[in-house]
Amino acid sequence: MKFMVSWSIKQDKWLPILKKFSSMTPQERANTGSGVKMIGRWHDTGGRRGVGIFETNDLAALNRYLGQWNPFMDIDVAPVLDDEESAAVGKAIVADHGA
Repeated sequence: MKFMVSWSIKQDKWLPILKKFSSMTPQERANTGSGVKMIGRWHDTGGRRGVGIFETNDLAALNRYLGQWNPFMDIDVAPVLDDEESAAVGKAIVADHGA
């Protein structure tokens, strides 16, 4: 399953988390732990927020990864579908409504 993870960082946490993140190696930043694949991550540094797409069948593993960042920011997680998956669901919903 794919999950969209969005976060926002409060102003008083901004510099400490920026210092932590920017001092990590690329390998450390990419390490999501066992069972979780990061598809991509994008940062709005000016707005102190960002979004990432992760893939896993182990929600506990995703939450374990997010736990290292949770003390520094507010995090929201939502399951998401890609275009093909969304189109298939859309067809089923249309059929369910007889439209």
